Amino acid sequence: MVRYAAAALATNPEKTSKARGEYLRTHFKNMREVAAALTGMKLLKAYTYLSDVKDHNRVIPFRRFSGGVGRSGQAKEFKTTQGRWPEKSIKFITRLLKNAESNAETKNINAEDLTIKNIVVQQAPKTRRRTYRAHGRINPYQGHPCHVEIILSASETEVEKASENAVNVMRFTENSIFECTALSVREWTVVSCPSAARALLTASSDPEHTLKLTLTGATGLAKRELLGLPDPFASVLVDGEQVYSTSVLRRTLSPPWNEAFEFKARASSMIAIQVFDHKKFRKRDQGFLGVINIPTSEAIQLAHQNAVVTRDLTMSSNNLPVFGKLTFSFVLPHPTPATAPVVDHTQFQNQNLSPSHSQNNSYSMRPTTSPCGQHPPPQHSPETAFPQPSLSTPALRPSTSHANLAATANRPTMESQRPASSTTTPPSTRMTDDENGVPLPPGWERRFDPQGRTYFVDHNTRSTTWHRPAIPGQPAPTVGTVRPVSQPAAAAPGRAATVAANTPAAANSTAHNTGTYSDIPLPLGWEERRTPEGRPYFVDHHTRTTTWTDPRRTTNQLPHVQPVRPQVSNNLGPLPSGWEMRLTSTGRVYFVDHNTRTTSWDDPRLPTNVDDNAPQYKRDYRRKVVYFRSQPKMRLLPGKCELKVRRNNVLEDSYAAVMAHTGEDLKKRLMVSFDNEDGLDYGGVSREWFFLLSHEIFNPSYGLFEYSTHDNYTLQINHASGINPDHLSYFKFIGRTVGLAIFHRRFLDAYFVPSLYKMILSKHVSIADLEAVDADLHRSLVWMLDNDITDVLEETFSLTEEHFGELVTIELKPGGQHIDVTEENKKEYVDAVVEYRISKRVKEQFGAFTEGLLELIPKDLITVFDERELELLIGGMSEIDMDDWTKFTDYRGYEKTDQVIEWFWQCIRSWPAERKARLLQFTTGTSRVPVNGFKDLQGSDGPRRFTIEKSGDPSGLPRSHTCFNRLDLPPYPDYESLESKLLFAIE
Repeated sequence: MVRYAAAALATNPEKTSKARGEYLRTHFKNMREVAAALTGMKLLKAYTYLSDVKDHNRVIPFRRFSGGVGRSGQAKEFKTTQGRWPEKSIKFITRLLKNAESNAETKNINAEDLTIKNIVVQQAPKTRRRTYRAHGRINPYQGHPCHVEIILSASETEVEKASENAVNVMRFTENSIFECTALSVREWTVVSCPSAARALLTASSDPEHTLKLTLTGATGLAKRELLGLPDPFASVLVDGEQVYSTSVLRRTLSPPWNEAFEFKARASSMIAIQVFDHKKFRKRDQGFLGVINIPTSEAIQLAHQNAVVTRDLTMSSNNLPVFGKLTFSFVLPHPTPATAPVVDHTQFQNQNLSPSHSQNNSYSMRPTTSPCGQHPPPQHSPETAFPQPSLSTPALRPSTSHANLAATANRPTMESQRPASSTTTPPSTRMTDDENGVPLPPGWERRFDPQGRTYFVDHNTRSTTWHRPAIPGQPAPTVGTVRPVSQPAAAAPGRAATVAANTPAAANSTAHNTGTYSDIPLPLGWEERRTPEGRPYFVDHHTRTTTWTDPRRTTNQLPHVQPVRPQVSNNLGPLPSGWEMRLTSTGRVYFVDHNTRTTSWDDPRLPTNVDDNAPQYKRDYRRKVVYFRSQPKMRLLPGKCELKVRRNNVLEDSYAAVMAHTGEDLKKRLMVSFDNEDGLDYGGVSREWFFLLSHEIFNPSYGLFEYSTHDNYTLQINHASGINPDHLSYFKFIGRTVGLAIFHRRFLDAYFVPSLYKMILSKHVSIADLEAVDADLHRSLVWMLDNDITDVLEETFSLTEEHFGELVTIELKPGGQHIDVTEENKKEYVDAVVEYRISKRVKEQFGAFTEGLLELIPKDLITVFDERELELLIGGMSEIDMDDWTKFTDYRGYEKTDQVIEWFWQCIRSWPAERKARLLQFTTGTSRVPVNGFKDLQGSDGPRRFTIEKSGDPSGLPRSHTCFNRLDLPPYPDYESLESKLLFAIE
């Protein structure tokens, strides 16, 4: 087969995989059109597309070889009119795609990252054959096979590069370790742009700190080559913007760098120390040796302690094994000055004063060897800096949008600046001011309810009120109170400032601003000045605006408010198929769903945000789940874990398949298939397998579990399971199954007694937990604790149990059979009985169960949940909310108001809960619902809603696609037909 097509592509061999089929007996024209339709498509999306074409729900467009091809309405999707459903070509292409996917997995490439880069279809030599018939007749036959070659490639970048004004794009080069568009390793420059100017706004509430980081060295780094040692170097990144690197040390696993770096960072910043192998860092994911992420707030604490820290290197999102430790220390080279440093004003002297020009001017700030805070602020004397204004002189006054900040020591004769309203934070919109712009008392905040009404929050007492609070010693301001407002260009600012300063509200504000915060330094880039009347105002050199409000008051009244910083976790793995991450012009991250052509602020890899009116336990549970799923140990490993079982022998086949794999193998992508059943597992088959398996392993007839005496629904470990000699091996298998369900985000159709969840979390059990295990014994023990048992009960520290027809005495403590229970030791007796009945008599079984569970789920991660949250994590919710189901349902080919859809929901609402769960299991593979409801249903590539599609013959049955949570519902003519067909399908 000719290979020139593959050679023409500039592909990376480490990120590509190929598959080739020769002499495939299918039509060349059909195969060529299928290849043209799939080229450039994501692999998982291609599987879905081919499955839909096979079901005649979508069509392959025929563009080049369209002669004699019929018209199809489905071809409108591709802006053409002709199309076909070539089943034979689809079968061969699907097989080749699977072969290429398997080849990619041997290179540790995830299927979610693969794209069909190219498909080459060529005509093979004709095959000639003869068919001999009776009476000497011969039928000649001539075949026209094809050669097909498929190339899959992993996406080099998953996020589209933003504009140059939005972010500084960092990349590796051969000549330097790191190089940025506007930022280099040795010498960096901050270029003024809209995103940089907005970033400087955080200085008012999050001041910068100067830190000195000393990298002592690393020990025990990972060795990725058999015969060679790495050439390690370290890179320090501060918020991904400031980059510093050490020297490269040759051929060592314990490099001693002993290099120091001085940089500026905010308390909300993140410092990342990464270690790379210089020989391989130009290859993607090859030279990475480990990373340590340190919040700047923690670094400041370490600097105050003057401690040398040694920490373990951690993995990144590439899942490469990481070893070794890194030793470093932080120091504060210079103490924080009493007055915040002020940016040199001379840089603004030659700036045009018009707003349109001043917004486009750029300036640069280059760090020097001098420490932060060493620049003295400009000195102003009353005679030079603030001369008495004269309306007759053509003095420069601040406009309503920007203040001129050119008055410096080099221009002492310039008229002083007058404060004007800031366009970024006008006083009337501040939440710490009332509607008239008058500051609220300390600890108060103004808010709006959903109806737009104003109310006030007192953070001191945690209460709310409709009435505006008054500052102690001052009456509440009236409507006629004069407050600083934006003055027109022709107005006299001197007179306005005089009137405002003479009002009681302004005088009180002035006293409040100067008296309360005189001992607190201003944020970086702010300066305090005074009008000729003596009233203070504040200049923000970042935005070149002025305001009456002291920026320190907002920072100290609301210490919990942090500037909004877009943070996207790199630990959540790749985005689902068809999703893309982008940045707005302001630097905020949003996500594009190319499947539905919609955008969203929410990360599709995370659970859906909980509604504002959701109960608190849902909010806490979601926060813990997000943390739990984002940990490196909960990520899928490269490769596949294939399990093949027979539907009529699920338990034994599953036991053999699961126990044949190691714990690490079970962390790979789970692919379940049923014997003699064709299907691709993209979530639906595995959900059905967990549903069927949970009904088998928790069946009390097998003797491993038994129903609790409290009801006939919750399960507990059967203490008599030892009748099966292999029962401990089965309990380890059950622990692995529970771990598989948690790790792969599936649900088991089972609920356990609360004490079992507590034992998994290593929590102490109490007498209240005994009620679900043995209600009669619980009542007896409660009565014993509440009453005086002197001369009433004759008990000893022992229990009598029946083991297969034989009475056995169990001593609760050594020699307990001869120790009487008295009023003084009855509490000890009750605790001993509870401990024995719940944990001690099933200690072996639970130990095997825990061993299997911890092979997949780390102990330190599972303990973030409590027993009720762990129950939801394993089993989901069994209650089905019909309103939530109908609200989060999509339709394809139908409208919500169609008669068939109304009949469908009318039928479902009339069914009992058991039948509703059966329908849910029929369409999604499981009868359980996530905690957040149907909006969090998971599909093959992330969240996917329940979907009803118009498909099929009205005389046929509905069909389900469990991988996509889709129900193919034919347009039935009447309600009776719909209900009967639906019942027949699910039963």
